[in-house]
Amino acid sequence: MSLTDNCGRPLLNLRISITQRCNNQCAYCHREGEVQRANRSAEKMTPEEIVHIAKVAVGLGISRVKLTGGEPLMRKDLPEIVAGIAGVPGLRDLSLTTNGLLLGGGMAKKLRESGLRRVNISLPSLIPETYRKLTGGKVENALAGVEAAIEAGFYPVKLNTVVLKDVNVGDVPDLIEYAAKTGTILQLIELDPINVSNKYYSAHHRSLEEQEQMLKEKAVQVEKRPFMHNRQIYRLPNVTVEVVKPIENREFCMHCTRMRVTSDGKLKPCLMRNDNLTDILTPIRQGASDEKLKELFVKANTLREPYNKSD
Repeated sequence: MSLTDNCGRPLLNLRISITQRCNNQCAYCHREGEVQRANRSAEKMTPEEIVHIAKVAVGLGISRVKLTGGEPLMRKDLPEIVAGIAGVPGLRDLSLTTNGLLLGGGMAKKLRESGLRRVNISLPSLIPETYRKLTGGKVENALAGVEAAIEAGFYPVKLNTVVLKDVNVGDVPDLIEYAAKTGTILQLIELDPINVSNKYYSAHHRSLEEQEQMLKEKAVQVEKRPFMHNRQIYRLPNVTVEVVKPIENREFCMHCTRMRVTSDGKLKPCLMRNDNLTDILTPIRQGASDEKLKELFVKANTLREPYNKSD
């Protein structure tokens, strides 16, 4: 039995940020809603602490865990973290969000063998110059990461594309074609205003209505994922495209089933807020019992509420 909040939303998914470090410099990154710290080089949680938090969460009916950042692969102990969480009884799904740059060289296979099941890879463009301007990295390294993830047996491999006005909107058809060719799922994501300047947001935010209309015309089937913000899924003849629209979207919030853990060990009920965090790392280091830690999860869950409450 899962926890439910005061709006009747079940708590099914936990996103654990294991670092704020990253080897890309994407201006649009929301960093899981964390306020950027002055010292991003030090990891705040040990592998044992991360696994402990996941174990407590699964004991409360949270069956799906995603490791995020920053870039999780910046941590050399990531396979250890994955193996620890994968071994928790009752866990149904363990996944990772990454830019893919470090998945080559056998790392994808190692993570798969450690118990990781799925990966989401950020891919804002297939055009080298556009990718470099957006991230500071090389698209060929990201594509090598996609290939490594597929070869390692991750399924599905999802490609995350934040759609930016006057930057990569025109890249969407090529990204759809690439997803079809590689057997991956493309996720088109609306830019949100978290951790970006007002100037950047106003310059680059673009509604996804145009993309959705194009997808509706081509789709053979349209579905919704009720436990993933009621997002739309467009099944085209040879590829699946998901559309993520968080901005001023009542449905998105009313169907949220997530809680986050910040990289410094705080339970974060909502991506959009930092005024209702619950410290769980300090009690762990003070020797708190699992029952006490469960109480902290229950407390944090009572603070979950839809950020967008009206249309």
